[in-house]
Amino acid sequence: MADYTNLLVAIDLSNESDKVIERAIQIVSGDISKISIIYVVEPVTAAYPIDAYAINMSELQEESIRLSTQRLAEIAGKYQIAEPRRFTAVGSAATEARSKAEEIGADLIVIGSHGTSGWKLLLGSTANKVLHGAKCDILTVRVGS
Repeated sequence: MADYTNLLVAIDLSNESDKVIERAIQIVSGDISKISIIYVVEPVTAAYPIDAYAINMSELQEESIRLSTQRLAEIAGKYQIAEPRRFTAVGSAATEARSKAEEIGADLIVIGSHGTSGWKLLLGSTANKVLHGAKCDILTVRVGS
């Protein structure tokens, strides 16, 4: 396996994130300084119907970002991943992960995949979307059942 020196670990903030991070740590032989971590918050407008005019979307988005950043800090802190190497973004998970990987010069993106088969999953999985268009290697870590 290639010697990777700058990994971006894309997580979903679930308990399965530990497995993905632990695999990345193995790849760099425990050198946490080689690992950055990202979580991408889906835009709130994507989760609510257009006619949800009574809801202050801006406040909901800000709260979602705040809570996600806090959860990311908890997970990253557990592995002593430094604050400057923790990223929260808003948008499409695949697009933002690829963009951040390019921005930081990552040579490997590590991401979890549920490994289920079928066209629906193949066309819709975040891991598959990250793969297409990435300018570095991708490692998918099988999580879940």
